[in-house]
Amino acid sequence: MTTWLEDFCRAIPKVELHCHLLGSVRHATFKVLAHKAKAPLSDAEIDTFYIRGEKPVGVLKALRALDAHLLRSPDDLHRIAYEYLEDAAAHNVRYAEFFWNPTGTALRSGIAYPVAQDAIVRAIHNAQADCGIVGRLVAAIDREASPAAALEMVGWVAANRRDEVVGIGIDYSEVDHPPELFADAYAAARRAGLKTTAHAGEFGMPWTNVKTVIELLKVDRVDHGYTIVDAPDYARRCAERGIVFTVVPTNSYYLRTLAPQRWALDHPIRRMPGLGLRVHPNTDDPTLHRVTPTQAWQKMVDDFGFSIEDLRGFMLNGLDSAWIDAGTRRDWKAEHLEAFDALAASATVASPSASSPPPT
Repeated sequence: MTTWLEDFCRAIPKVELHCHLLGSVRHATFKVLAHKAKAPLSDAEIDTFYIRGEKPVGVLKALRALDAHLLRSPDDLHRIAYEYLEDAAAHNVRYAEFFWNPTGTALRSGIAYPVAQDAIVRAIHNAQADCGIVGRLVAAIDREASPAAALEMVGWVAANRRDEVVGIGIDYSEVDHPPELFADAYAAARRAGLKTTAHAGEFGMPWTNVKTVIELLKVDRVDHGYTIVDAPDYARRCAERGIVFTVVPTNSYYLRTLAPQRWALDHPIRRMPGLGLRVHPNTDDPTLHRVTPTQAWQKMVDDFGFSIEDLRGFMLNGLDSAWIDAGTRRDWKAEHLEAFDALAASATVASPSASSPPPT
């Protein structure tokens, strides 16, 4: 039986700004790709990627396995991109900016950037026609590769510009790969007119990494950014500047390192809005984290104690930081607010049987 909150969080119109394409591959699709590629992965090994226990393992091994063994043709990329957008649309995500790592695809899968990009863009068009969702691609730097590889990747994006590719990000392990290594790549992206974001403060790394991506890399928004709570004065400066942090309620690092009985109480997400920071919830790696967009929003209430009114603000944060034009932003704000407020009004007069009435 669903609760009023689950129904509400599924129905509200959403944007998703922090999701990795290779972290959204359906379990069944992973197996199909593995069998087709004759990959050295058993079904049992693949199953372990999709187990989310009390202390979940990281997902980077699964992401690397996809590039190394499974993705062998443009049609493979088309399939996983289309399925991600189809799945997101089923949870009323109307707009999605999703990350893809071109370096891994080119070097390990052997699919050249222009060919891979075209396959994903074709999936974006197909999903919009079939499901009504607008998709946009964010080319992500592999921070475990070299700064030279990052600069090369940005060059690929600039030389093969498509309207559907709106910016760059940076992903994979932040440990031992500080953001300042990639300053030249970010400067090149800005010169090419690309928007920018970066993962920082995700793996318990110092809050200064968050400061570096804002001050040196000059990002338009920040992915994760949790350790900013360790520097309240700088957090307030970020709040004054209106910087949006795309947060992930199912972040593996904090689930592994915090005690189960304290996890939701001690997670930095709970503290960030109290410092004035603008946050927006996302799925990150939805199939590997075993979370849907609906559940990501629901967790903001169930796990972190935010109210329905807080969710309304988070929705606006997402629209404000989405890489869309001003006219679209204005129109979507009006549409999303009208739908959200109507749903909230209905929820307050409902008589839910499975949970308490919505907090206000």
